[in-house]
Amino acid sequence: MSYMDHSATSPVNPEVLEAMLPYFTESFGNASTLYALGREARTAMENGRKQVASLIGAKPEEVYFTSGGTESDNIAIKGTASKLKNKGNHIITSGIEHPAVEETCKYLEKNGYQVTYLPVGEEGIVKVSDVEAAITPETILITVMHANNEIGTIQPIKEIGALAREKGIYFHTDAVQSVGKIPVNVGDMNVDMLSISAHKLYGPKGIGALYIRKGVRIDPLLHGGGHERGMRPGTENIPGIVGLGKACQIAEDNLEKNMEYVSSLRDRLIQGVLGNIEQSYLNGHPTKRLPNNANFRFTGIEGESLVLQLDAKGINASTGSACSSKKLEPSHVLMAIGLKEVDAHGSLRISLGTENTPQDIDYTIDAIDEVVERLRSMSPLWCATPEDA
Repeated sequence: MSYMDHSATSPVNPEVLEAMLPYFTESFGNASTLYALGREARTAMENGRKQVASLIGAKPEEVYFTSGGTESDNIAIKGTASKLKNKGNHIITSGIEHPAVEETCKYLEKNGYQVTYLPVGEEGIVKVSDVEAAITPETILITVMHANNEIGTIQPIKEIGALAREKGIYFHTDAVQSVGKIPVNVGDMNVDMLSISAHKLYGPKGIGALYIRKGVRIDPLLHGGGHERGMRPGTENIPGIVGLGKACQIAEDNLEKNMEYVSSLRDRLIQGVLGNIEQSYLNGHPTKRLPNNANFRFTGIEGESLVLQLDAKGINASTGSACSSKKLEPSHVLMAIGLKEVDAHGSLRISLGTENTPQDIDYTIDAIDEVVERLRSMSPLWCATPEDA
């Protein structure tokens, strides 16, 4: 099997699993208790916090553990909206955000907040000038993702963050897809809040983190005990935290090497597909994209059929966001970059990992070529498509 859907999730690194295992059994203590078993759990948790902080250039006390990216996004956005409701009710985001941000903003719209959804160009990048033009005296938050989960484009976060800071507006970025894959430094990026999910970087599911810059004040969504300094109450998931921390440490130690390796695979894939298959196209920016992301569209075919036939050949890929896979509508990201609905439905996302090999890539190129040709031979869309449409 060639697993190529790492934007959906990644396998747990064996070193991560090994680090976690004792905290299910021998060291199972509640970190809030005072005796030795509890102190052991608390020490492991704080070590995990340091490892997360080190990867993103933060201070350990600025890292709050959550259940994952969706919860981190919700805390950042709703927490800001609640805390600053007397200051303003306007939020700026982009039209290509993950549902965890998009749906949270829509929820707030139903509760009296105004949201501006910024457009993107055909390469899927937000213009800083559009952000500046959208700011009003009521703006309390800007939330723009670091790297898109479908087409992999990397946004000008540093510049948007500088603008937000100049205007005195909180700035949050969903960095679920970028942390562990490209350099992320919260200081350099001028962000106030940043969301992380462990299972995107070879950690376990069900654990994530929210960076909140020291001095930023937002309201918690949950209320209970004093865990995570009151920002996220609930008994801490110590095995998950240990796994997230270990995954961050491994990612930090190998970041440059992994970027170079996975980028070479991605470029080999893109060149092979575009070179072999007529009327195939790359969605998103040609270079300002994640090292592991390639998103194609093929004229005259339907993406889900392509995914299923690749699955039969042992290749796991997707049409887009796993969190939107049950929706029948075309991807809002692909529609936002100007694709026609029929082309959006004919797209394929391949997201690579460090365990993929050049042989996997060559096999995948041949498989896509074969499947696309077969699907086109049965497609009325392809028969009706001009050669150079």
